[in-house]
Amino acid sequence: MAAESPILTVTDLTRQIKQVLESGFASVVVQGELSNVKRAASGHLYLTLKDEGAQLSCVLWRSRASGLSFVPEDGMKVVATGRITVYEPRGQYQLDIISIRPLGLGELQAAFEKLKEKLAAEGLFATERKRPLPEYPATIALVTSESGAVYHDMLTVFRRRAPSLTVILRPAKVQGPGAAEDIASGIADCNALGGIDLLIVGRGGGSLEDLWAFNEEIVARAIASSRIPVISAVGHEVDFTIADFVADLRAPTPTAAATMAVKERAVLLAAVRAAVTALRESVQERITDSRRSIAHLVRSYAFNRPIDAVRQSSQRFDEAVRSLKTALEHRFALTRAAATALEKRMASLDPRLVLKRGYAIVSRNGTYISARADLHVDDLIDCEFRDGAVRSRVLEKK
Repeated sequence: MAAESPILTVTDLTRQIKQVLESGFASVVVQGELSNVKRAASGHLYLTLKDEGAQLSCVLWRSRASGLSFVPEDGMKVVATGRITVYEPRGQYQLDIISIRPLGLGELQAAFEKLKEKLAAEGLFATERKRPLPEYPATIALVTSESGAVYHDMLTVFRRRAPSLTVILRPAKVQGPGAAEDIASGIADCNALGGIDLLIVGRGGGSLEDLWAFNEEIVARAIASSRIPVISAVGHEVDFTIADFVADLRAPTPTAAATMAVKERAVLLAAVRAAVTALRESVQERITDSRRSIAHLVRSYAFNRPIDAVRQSSQRFDEAVRSLKTALEHRFALTRAAATALEKRMASLDPRLVLKRGYAIVSRNGTYISARADLHVDDLIDCEFRDGAVRSRVLEKK
């Protein structure tokens, strides 16, 4: 007899179904028509994707909905990328949308124009914020597909025009779901790496849908935030993307971007030759000027009458010696007068001059006494006169 299946609660069963669905449909791309588009007070966007045979509930969380380059509306054809989840309270599976874009040239063009107006209003296209490209970059980084012809075409140009150039490739997905995020991450990675003089972001030609990753807001803001000057090289000459307007320079094609980024070796050699020629001419001109100066000196009076120049110099030396001697004598006289005055002043302050007038200096044990209160009866004191000293004892204080 077959074993009975375990009894599950509705919650347990729903969670098991949730695990199966979420692991089996972790990443899906779905095409359909929008209906029941509603934006909740929380900012989350709820909508339904449908076609002739079925419909699928979808949710776009506020953090992603706020960055959309178009306004989802009922009846709009879109392509949504996301994963299948289960909303347990209702036992309902739904698509958790990671990215969504309009389907069809008309809707894509409308989304393009809307984002273009938004970023232009913020000043991201302003000419004054665009930086000049380095004249002689030593290291260039490329954010593009590793497998496409673009990378190899640009590498060929670099090797021909500037063989010493260092080229760094940051492989990036340039088409389809997740491409915009990968391109933006590539730009950030190159900025974080350091030592890069110029950044080229691009891909080969294609339809508007193929190039759409370069029309995403996340790519535009990554280019605007780059500390490294950026060349946008997307598609063909007739193709224009949002990245072209934000970049410091737009190249009509990736190959043209490589040509614009580095000067050809022949041009550099010509510049070096021109610099050498200019330097040679400058040196020759200085030599000519020096020769003129020497010739003028040879013809001068001083050069032809050297004895006069020597005598004049000797006379100037004698005058300088006399001036110095006079100045020193004057300085010495002032110094002697000052010293004599100082000696007289010090002599007038000599306390022994007072002794000659009948006064005495009283001390006890080497300490001078200046007041009666400092002495006591029977103290031995020394009295110094102008011609000697005597020792006395205090008999009485009056």
